[in-house]
Amino acid sequence: VQLQASGGGLVNAGGSLRLSCAASGYFLRINTMGWYRQNPGNQRELVATITSGSTIDYSDSVKGRFTISRDNAKSTVYLQMNSLKPEDTAVYYCYAAVRVNKNYEYDYWGQGTQVTVSS
Repeated sequence: VQLQASGGGLVNAGGSLRLSCAASGYFLRINTMGWYRQNPGNQRELVATITSGSTIDYSDSVKGRFTISRDNAKSTVYLQMNSLKPEDTAVYYCYAAVRVNKNYEYDYWGQGTQVTVSS
C-alpha cells in the first residue's frame, strides 16, 4: 500500500490550499484516514482525521479553518485549508489505517508535503 500526497506549496497568510492523498495497492478497505503535521524539532501532531463512517476529529488549532473529507471510491482523503496562518507552516503527512486482509490492519504514511505560509 502506498499513499501519495500532493497539493502543498507557498501561500500568503489568509490564503487557501487543498491537500490530497490517494492510497494505492491491494487492500480490503481503508478505515481511518487523516492528516498530521510536523516541524523540525517537534513531534508530529494531529491535524484532522476521518473514519470510514465519516466521523471527523480536528485539532483545536485548525477547527473552523480546515475541512477534511474523503472519497472512498477513489481511496483519497482531502484537506481544505482556509485562512492559513504562518503557524500552519509544516510538513503535512497523510495517514491511513488499512485493513490488508481479514486478520491484519496496518498504519501507512505518505511522503509528506511542505506547506509554507508567509506573513
